[in-house]
Amino acid sequence: MQKEKTMLTWKDIIHYATNGNKKPDTRVEKTEAEWKAQLTPEQFRITRLKGTESPFSGEHCSRYDPGVYNCVCCKTPLFDSNLKFDSSSGWPSFTEPVKDNVIDYIKDTSYGMVRVEVTCSTCDAHLGHVFPDGPEPSGLRFCINSESLVLED
Repeated sequence: MQKEKTMLTWKDIIHYATNGNKKPDTRVEKTEAEWKAQLTPEQFRITRLKGTESPFSGEHCSRYDPGVYNCVCCKTPLFDSNLKFDSSSGWPSFTEPVKDNVIDYIKDTSYGMVRVEVTCSTCDAHLGHVFPDGPEPSGLRFCINSESLVLED
C-alpha cells in the first residue's frame, strides 16, 4: 500500500530550511563547464548563478498547458500543472511540488530580506523562492523562474 502524500505547510518549509532537507531519490552533479555546454546562457545564469528573470518575461508565466514542469538542468519532475495558479507576481507559481523530496529549502538573507530559496534537490539548480501567501489549502506560493523549468506534456 502506497503512503499518501501529505500537503506541505509553511511550518514544514521553515523546518527544512532550518534543520535540513529530505534526501532526493538521486543526485546529478556536473562541472560548471558541463552545465554551460548543456544550458542556454540565460538558463545557466538563473539556475547555476542564482539569477532571476524579469517579471512577466518567462514563457511559462501565463502558460497553463497540462503536464509536469521538470528541472531544465536534470529533468527531475518538480511541479504538476494542475497546481499552477495566477499569482500576478510575474513568475509561474505553484502551491506545492510533486513530491516532498524534489525541492530543497534554503534560508536566503540577500537583499536585506529574509526569504526561502528553492532549489532542485537532484542537481542544486536555483528555481526561485517560496512564500506563505499562496491560496488554500497549502497557503504556499512557489514563485519559480520560467528559465529553470521545462514543461513535459
